[in-house]
Amino acid sequence: MRALLVVNPKATTTSGRTRDVLIHALRSDLKLEVAQTQYRGHARDLARQAVEDGTVDLVVALGGDGTVNEAVNGLLSHGPGEKVPRLAVVPGGSTNVFARALGLPNDPVEATGALLNALENRRERPIGLGKAMTEGLPDRWFTFTAGLGFDAGVVGRVEEQRRAGRKSTHALYVTQALRHFVTQREQRRSGPVSLELAGHGPVPGLALAIVSNTSPWTFLGNRPVYPSPLASFDADLDVFGITRMTAFGTARTVRQILRSHGPSSDGAASPGPSGKHVVSYHDVRHFTLVSEEPAPFQVDGDHLGSRSRVSFTGVRRALRVIV
Repeated sequence: MRALLVVNPKATTTSGRTRDVLIHALRSDLKLEVAQTQYRGHARDLARQAVEDGTVDLVVALGGDGTVNEAVNGLLSHGPGEKVPRLAVVPGGSTNVFARALGLPNDPVEATGALLNALENRRERPIGLGKAMTEGLPDRWFTFTAGLGFDAGVVGRVEEQRRAGRKSTHALYVTQALRHFVTQREQRRSGPVSLELAGHGPVPGLALAIVSNTSPWTFLGNRPVYPSPLASFDADLDVFGITRMTAFGTARTVRQILRSHGPSSDGAASPGPSGKHVVSYHDVRHFTLVSEEPAPFQVDGDHLGSRSRVSFTGVRRALRVIV
C-alpha cells in the first residue's frame, strides 16, 4: 500500500528518536513517503496534494488533533468520494481526542502497532464528520468538536499562552477556563449566541455552544468528558448549550458532564447534563449558530478567530479510517 506519513515535528509527546522508530515500523508494511510539516496548514496542503496527484492509498497523520484536522481538510478539499485516500492516525499531541475516540491507544508506539495490525487484517470503518460553513470563508471539516462562544474563548486563551512559550497541558486548559469564566461576567448572564434549528423556534441567549461529532468531547488526563454522551461517528451532530453560567449552576453542570458516560457494551449511554439553563439536541443534520456580535470560534481545538454566523452540517460516511 502506498502511504504518506505527515509528521508534525513539534508534536508534544514524541521525540525525534520515537518518530524514527515509528517510521521504520511503518516502512516494514508500507511503501512510505514521509513529509514533515513546516507551517500552520501544511498538513492540509500535503494531504490535498496527495489527493490531487492520486499517488497514495493512505495518509497517516502523526501529531495532535490539529495535525489530524488539517489532514482531514486536505483529504476532503474536493469533498468525500471513493478516490479519497484512507486516513490513519498515530497520536502525538497532548490530548489526542480523535484517536482516543476511535479506540486507539494514546501511546504512539502502541498506536503504531495497532495500525499495522489493522492494515494486516484490512480493518477500516467509515466515519461521519461535521462541516462548519461561514459565508465568505472556506468550509472547515471537523472530526470531534466545534464551538462558538465560551469554550472557543478558552481555546483562544490557551493558544495565546502557547505562543508565549507555555506548554499545552490539561492544567493550562483548566486555569484558562477559570480565568475566562471570571472575566466574562456579562456574557455568562445572557449569552450572545442563538441556535437556529429547522422545525424549532430559535434558542437565544447561549453563552456556550458545543457541537459534538462524537463522544467524548475531550479528556482531562485519562478522564473522558461527555457533554453529549450519545454523539457518535455513525450519527449526525449533537449540540450542547448553556443559557446562563452562574457559579453554582455551572458547577452543577460540570459535575453532571464528568459523571456522564458514553455507550456501554449494551449500547446504553447516560442521558447527559440537564437543567433549566441546559440546551441539548441529538443527531441533528443541519443547524446554525448566530451571535449578536462576533464570538470566538473553534474547530477540533483550533481557534479560528471570531464569527457572527456559522452553519453546521453532519456528513455521514465522509471518510474511511484505518482502525
